[in-house]
Amino acid sequence: MEDQRGYDREEIFSKKVKAGKRTYFFDVKSTRANDYYLTITESKRKMNGDTFTYEKHKIFLYKEDFFKFAEALNEAVDYVKHDLLPDVDFEQFEKEDENEEINSDLKWE
Repeated sequence: MEDQRGYDREEIFSKKVKAGKRTYFFDVKSTRANDYYLTITESKRKMNGDTFTYEKHKIFLYKEDFFKFAEALNEAVDYVKHDLLPDVDFEQFEKEDENEEINSDLKWE
């Protein structure tokens, strides 16, 4: 894979998360100096006439920030779950995701 400056960036790991009209990509990539970083991309599908276009937003996360980022994300999610929406059963969303994964594996011939 090539970045905007023409440098090759090898993709080491990739995880795709579908969420309605949005898809999130978590990609681990390597630098020329054999270091690693994470890109988090949000891709949102939008109608453009009769076709779809995709709007993308990307975050680059470097190893020195992994812990702080994960800690802040978990803290924010816990705050929403426990303080703002304590009556919501968040496990229902996990079950919906499992069903979507099963259905996405179906192939129509």
